[in-house]
Amino acid sequence: MTGKIYISAVLFLLLFISCGRGVKQAGGDEQAAVPSWAIAIHGGAGVITRERLSAEAEAEYRGVLGQALDTGCAILGRGGSSLDAVEGVIRIMEDSPLFNAGKGAVFTHEGRNEMDAAIMDGSNLAAGAVAGVTDIKNPITAARMVMTSSPHVMMAGKGASLFAAEKGVEIVDPSYFYTEERYQQLRKTIDNVKHGTVGCVALDRAGNLAAGTSTGGMTNKQYNRIGDSPIIGAGTYANNNSCAVSATGHGEYFIRYTVAHDISSLIQYKELSLDSAASLVVNYKLREAGGTGGVIAVDCRGNVSMPFNCEGMYRGYARSDGQRGIYIFADEREGL
Repeated sequence: MTGKIYISAVLFLLLFISCGRGVKQAGGDEQAAVPSWAIAIHGGAGVITRERLSAEAEAEYRGVLGQALDTGCAILGRGGSSLDAVEGVIRIMEDSPLFNAGKGAVFTHEGRNEMDAAIMDGSNLAAGAVAGVTDIKNPITAARMVMTSSPHVMMAGKGASLFAAEKGVEIVDPSYFYTEERYQQLRKTIDNVKHGTVGCVALDRAGNLAAGTSTGGMTNKQYNRIGDSPIIGAGTYANNNSCAVSATGHGEYFIRYTVAHDISSLIQYKELSLDSAASLVVNYKLREAGGTGGVIAVDCRGNVSMPFNCEGMYRGYARSDGQRGIYIFADEREGL
């Protein structure tokens, strides 16, 4: 019994050390009080500049990002779980044609939409993912169902759709995902430099972290290519002992360099702050390798980091202390 008590005390001390440091965060410097909840969202990163985005389009993007953020804040504010917030936020963005996920998913070389999604529970490291699905209206909900209602972590293609249907997840005709803009992008094959994945990370009042990511992949992709979004540790990761991360960018690099887990490890084992760990991986390790994109991350003290190494990233955050912001371009200051 004494040994068990000692081990528990050591684990508690390690958790206190890893989560007890004040760090730089979106909206300010070191904080004396820990926010009771925090949330961050992204709608993709890439060549997103003021010259390429009209005022009307900018207003549309900010509007949907605001709606998604409001949804997550409402869930967390009434004491809901981080998992509920992550799923609810991502469903909003999956239902919008603006983002490369769900309704707005890009087209493959064969002219269809293939979607991937993952979700992870930081309290117990449970995770669920679906890949290459073509008829699930909200892949993030199917991913959560894999996590909670199966012994598996990832399901793909027709099998994932069959499982989702059996569990009551909404199935639609693949034509639901058709949008003229995305189809024209396929015809012109100009979208490979734009990464439109959506994601959300959250800390709830119970102190639990969660992360989720959903995507339509790359325009003109072939051979059932699957990116980093549904791969735990690459594009999605959550651990109550460190942080929750959702990534967006050139997926092959995020897979090779296990970006999401790498950020978590730097916090848990090297005791880096959230912003230091996320920035080191995105702006040094990933950049040096030739990978473009960014991440959103939140840690167990409610600190938020949203680094990216390209022209822009649709992003936003909110916390229970009233701090909030929605950003698109690289020159917008989040207070980091």
